[in-house]
Amino acid sequence: MQITLIVAKAKNNVIGKDNQLIWKLPSDLKRFKNLTSGHHLLMGRKTYDSLGKPLPNRTHLIITRNPDFEVPEGHYAFSSVEEAYIFCNKTDVERLFIIGGGQIYQETINSCDVLEVTEVEASPDGDTFFPEIDFNIWMETNRASFPADEKNEYPFAFVTYQKIKS
Repeated sequence: MQITLIVAKAKNNVIGKDNQLIWKLPSDLKRFKNLTSGHHLLMGRKTYDSLGKPLPNRTHLIITRNPDFEVPEGHYAFSSVEEAYIFCNKTDVERLFIIGGGQIYQETINSCDVLEVTEVEASPDGDTFFPEIDFNIWMETNRASFPADEKNEYPFAFVTYQKIKS
């Protein structure tokens, strides 16, 4: 199973505030949809709640401390990341996307194979942060940069990092 972490983060590593996105970047949302469609998404319960409903054409794996948490049919809740990984291995999931939030990113970054990062040229206030990327572990393999425009409020870059195999 390939584990890919996908995130949009500011220069100061802010990824959210009050369980909401903090910028308007339709290009990032389009890329997210294109990359994750047809795959399994692992997320914390707050991230799941912020979506409002399951995203189409994706299987949601939600990490929650609430043993009575109910998910729609075809989606799954787990009490730990490890339980979700075991489920994915047993069900032959080929590619798993980690989509947040901050605590889930912190817990999973070292078990990922690929980081798909949208680097946003902004330093907003926020209450949720992405962990520092350790460049002894991660190597940038692709970058595409874009200016702000009438739809995207900040300049941004789509950056792919591959784990350096030891």
